[in-house]
Amino acid sequence: MKRSKESNRTCPNPDCSLRGQSGKGNIIRHSFYITTQGRRRRYRCKQCGRTFSSTHGTPYYRLHKARSLFDEVVHMCVHGLAISTMARIKRMAWGTVARWLESAATYAARFKDRMLKGFVIRELQADEIRTFVGAKKRVIWVLTGLEVWSRLWISFEIGRRNFRNIKRVMLDTLRRGRVEHRFLLTTDGFEMYEWAAKRLLLGVCIYGQVIKKRRENRVVRVDRRLLLGTQAALEEALFHSEDSSTLNTSFIERHNLTIRQGCSYLGRRTPCHARRTEFLEGQVALLMAYYNFLRPHTALKFGTSVRTPAMQAGLAKNRLSFRDVFTSRAVFLLFVLIAIRLQATAELSSELNNSCLKKHRKLSVS
Repeated sequence: MKRSKESNRTCPNPDCSLRGQSGKGNIIRHSFYITTQGRRRRYRCKQCGRTFSSTHGTPYYRLHKARSLFDEVVHMCVHGLAISTMARIKRMAWGTVARWLESAATYAARFKDRMLKGFVIRELQADEIRTFVGAKKRVIWVLTGLEVWSRLWISFEIGRRNFRNIKRVMLDTLRRGRVEHRFLLTTDGFEMYEWAAKRLLLGVCIYGQVIKKRRENRVVRVDRRLLLGTQAALEEALFHSEDSSTLNTSFIERHNLTIRQGCSYLGRRTPCHARRTEFLEGQVALLMAYYNFLRPHTALKFGTSVRTPAMQAGLAKNRLSFRDVFTSRAVFLLFVLIAIRLQATAELSSELNNSCLKKHRKLSVS
């Protein structure tokens, strides 16, 4: 059944008793207001009597330019263009572009945190990107995690390359995803990954490391080590994997290249670098939402259709746009997440019932 636009709206008044609650029937159409870009709808809450515009709660609120121009600027940002370059192309002020990107990053991060949940973890790879903030001596790392089967970019953390940040990436991955069986985890030879896997993922994953020996900037030897799990379990995991035939980190390394190409702050040999860590975090969050929900992945091509990582992971039915992300019109995504959670609850209840029956039989026999 089609839902009206009013049923998806919520009252933004902090003093309203129905604030943030949709589908209550309290939002009705009120009037129009005129802007330089045309008419805009206003709505009214019957509970508190306050009126608000259709763009309230979105980065388009009080925007004095066309919304299509805002989307174009964001598209250029996730394709690696610097703020000064975008300002020259669009003949806009540098501060306006920076303010737009800051607002877009905030809403993209909220959308990502809300929608990136409920996927199945099959095979993970983790790695880090070295960069700097402010000055070259202030080295900082972007730690990332990738689900290989769906190419879904799960989580990232910006900071020092230590156990605390690696632990945050691992816990965030487990919080967002579902573990149905022991998955395969592959990283490089950094010892903090081994500590985190043995403390957080013991009995949950099969963990291996890929260590590359280089000479004159060329790989001369590759060592593969299995640190968690048995060789038989590793062979079984590789047999069921659709992408990997041996322990490798090629998918996360290729993904790191995609991140560098899409973020102007991470490009090599570029004068555009982040002055503050918050700017880098916002641009990476914006790129993450674009990569998962908007960008078709060439490795996920099935016939004539090319899927996004979110479509492959079952989080979306169609390819989204920045207009969908910024206005949060993703009701169909909620139906998918509800179905996934109901299925997981049913599976868990069946396992608990089976275990209870087995205990009951043992007690009856004794």
